[in-house]
Amino acid sequence: MKKNKFYNDYIWTFTTYFTEGFPYSIIRTVASVFFRDMKVSLEAIGLTSLFGLPWILKFLWGPQVDEYSTKRKWLLAMQSLLMVMMVAAALAVPLDNNVQVIAVLFFIGSIIAATNDIAIDGYYMEALDNEGQAKFVGWRVMAFRVAWLTGPLVIVTIGTNINWLAAFFTASIIFGLFFLYHLFFLKEVEPQKRKIKDLLLSGLRIKTFLFLLGTIFLIIAVRYFSQSSFYTQLENQVPILKKISFSHWVAILLLLGLILVGIFRNKIKAFIMRDPNSYYGKAFVYFMEREKIGTILFFIIFLRAGEWTMTVMVAPFMVDVGVKVHYGWISGLVGLPASIIGAMLGGWMISRFTLKRVIWPFILAQNFTNVIYMILAIHLFSFIKVNTGAEVPISIGVFNLAFVASVHAFDQFASGLGTAVLMTYLMRICHKEFKAAHYAIGSGLMNFSGLFAGVISGFIAGWLGYAWLFGISFAASIPAMAIIPFLPYLSEHSSESQPNQTLG
Repeated sequence: MKKNKFYNDYIWTFTTYFTEGFPYSIIRTVASVFFRDMKVSLEAIGLTSLFGLPWILKFLWGPQVDEYSTKRKWLLAMQSLLMVMMVAAALAVPLDNNVQVIAVLFFIGSIIAATNDIAIDGYYMEALDNEGQAKFVGWRVMAFRVAWLTGPLVIVTIGTNINWLAAFFTASIIFGLFFLYHLFFLKEVEPQKRKIKDLLLSGLRIKTFLFLLGTIFLIIAVRYFSQSSFYTQLENQVPILKKISFSHWVAILLLLGLILVGIFRNKIKAFIMRDPNSYYGKAFVYFMEREKIGTILFFIIFLRAGEWTMTVMVAPFMVDVGVKVHYGWISGLVGLPASIIGAMLGGWMISRFTLKRVIWPFILAQNFTNVIYMILAIHLFSFIKVNTGAEVPISIGVFNLAFVASVHAFDQFASGLGTAVLMTYLMRICHKEFKAAHYAIGSGLMNFSGLFAGVISGFIAGWLGYAWLFGISFAASIPAMAIIPFLPYLSEHSSESQPNQTLG
């Protein structure tokens, strides 16, 4: 029986995280290709970054997924809606206003997909203990990356070679098969909580409703401010502001809000604790009550600062070196398998040797990639000078091409190790009563530094060159690595520790 459960865990972990990665690929990657194929301007395509907002904001409704119904019912409901969205997108392709209709569908779909992510992550933590979570973390990362690759590899290929109606229908069929498996074979792993109709009838309760409404109005205000003539004048005076998008400003406000919650958490907690039924408020307060929360937040936000700063410039670097025609196979046939191997090996080693023992070497390996890229940039500097902007770049030779592919393979392998570490740590800091909500907060913050990587890395590369950029990106990773010895919740059972208060 235990052996069968082990194999079943492999199956449902793969299927659930495939259904987490596939909608993300459709909405964030395939959509850009579709809109460009429909002759949409680059400026308008840039606005599709708004599709990413629900993944940043998902912690706002994460507590509702914890408090109502079960994670299985949530993910089934969201996946049925996502399947409908894909079918609707296919049916909208022949319409005259197909771009506008599909843009609206994808924005609504991004909210649904982000909620699906919350439910899947929560299900994973409910179904597996700490040892199991570490054991399968590499497998779940692999499933997500396979799904992410399926979008451009299958759906884009069909859309650009046949038609987009067939492409989106194919997407709905692929996703629908996984949904049917979950509908008939995915088991419940937690008791029924409050009924979902209570959520609908309560109107999220007045305090929660006002909080969400205030957040929405604030985001709208930021949007209008970023389009105002006053802001345009500021951009002319401070050119770097032109590189900071609307989604960047939203992320800044969210971080400032979290800092304010940390500063005034005792007063906020006292206010929230007046209402014994304020599950929503407690989810945020209990996250900020975690041991050494300042250290945790610093680590989560800045851990991938160096990696993101480098990663944004890898594709332009490949173009300027002169290997853009080889980038497809280097990325797909070399990078992706290396990434999967790294993630799976990382998960196995965390399970085998514990997170506390492997976190430092894994994170060091992830960030040491930046130094290797710096060496590569120095070695190929003469080719960068000649091939940058050239219509027909000169060949860098077989040896150098193999060098580039090897560096990229190590980069993806080490990134897989680092991802396994971060995913495991995010699960460790989740309070057992708020697993979905706390993981949503942590995963949203995890990508914060990535929002600004393009702004910073582009200027550095333009001013100083790729070698300096990669070296500086490694330096940016040092603060997060330096704080590792001070992190709480690295041991397997430390995440079970509770705040001093009870849920009441």
